[in-house]
Amino acid sequence: ASLVLSLALLSKAPPVTTYMVVLVAPSNQAPGWVVQANDARMIELIPLARDDVPEGMTLQFWTKGDQWRAPVSLGLVRPGEAYRVPLTRLPALEPNQLFELTLEKAGGSPTGAPTGPVKFIGRAVKVI
Repeated sequence: ASLVLSLALLSKAPPVTTYMVVLVAPSNQAPGWVVQANDARMIELIPLARDDVPEGMTLQFWTKGDQWRAPVSLGLVRPGEAYRVPLTRLPALEPNQLFELTLEKAGGSPTGAPTGPVKFIGRAVKVI
């Protein structure tokens, strides 16, 4: 049993990153976050620096494909903390897909669409 388990663990390759995004501040193009997506249909949002969020506000993570009617919320993010999202309910990722973090009131957007200012934004690039 130990041998079978060892072989199973060794034969599984780690998830391969298939898309990358550098989210930059629109005002000065300073990079603030990196988005990595892998074949396991998981997105990981990684902070590059600590971003201050005013009291009573939160960062909300969004994505939108070129052919989608509206952006989709991927959840609320804590400043300076990595965040992982399974993509089970979204279409497959695509090149040029938009990702952004907006500043929203605590609890997130009340409309289901971004309402606050864009803090960081970027587009997906396929990694070969």
